Amino acid sequence: MHSDPAGPTGEYTREIRSGLGPAVLAAGPPPVPELAAPFSCRVARPEGADLDLIHRWMNLPHVAATYDQAWTRERWAADIEGQLAGEFARPFIVEYEGRPIAYVELYRAARDVVAGTYPALPHDVGFHIAIGETDSVGRGVGGRIFRAFIDGVFTAEPACTRIVSEPDAGNEIARKIDTRLGLRFLGEVDLPHKRAALFIYPRTEADLPSLSA
Repeated sequence: MHSDPAGPTGEYTREIRSGLGPAVLAAGPPPVPELAAPFSCRVARPEGADLDLIHRWMNLPHVAATYDQAWTRERWAADIEGQLAGEFARPFIVEYEGRPIAYVELYRAARDVVAGTYPALPHDVGFHIAIGETDSVGRGVGGRIFRAFIDGVFTAEPACTRIVSEPDAGNEIARKIDTRLGLRFLGEVDLPHKRAALFIYPRTEADLPSLSA
């Protein structure tokens, strides 16, 4: 879902690779944030323990049902390698008090299909999360991780003024989390692979876009 639109499998992917303006290209990859304790994160590697974790998590029923990437170990290795080689997205292992519990991808929204639904800025950062460890599901952990990433991204990259979330329009849990965290609902939008609820967290009120802008 993240590499070449005409990727090696021939399946749909999100990244836009052509027609990008110079400011979008100059923005580079998403930042690597530092998270406030008790959370921490590291850039995921396409081999070893990180790959084992991501592959296991993505094939668990509760993750596969929403993340829809219950891929083979080999395909996940190729996907992570592709992210690290490019400037569209970065994969992270998130730890709680030193224990890995979740996978997060940050992506440049201006390089993503979501950019066709609102006036994206070059440094906008999108957020995807999968809570891997089952004992951390349903405990509010996802919202706390998202909050930590919002703060961490804004600190790491002053040029970033918006965090983007686009859960499936029918994902009521994700929509409630976004609303509770203070993200602003801009409306439902059609992406090539789903109907999404578009939420934005602006650094300031002046940074909040509208779908009609």
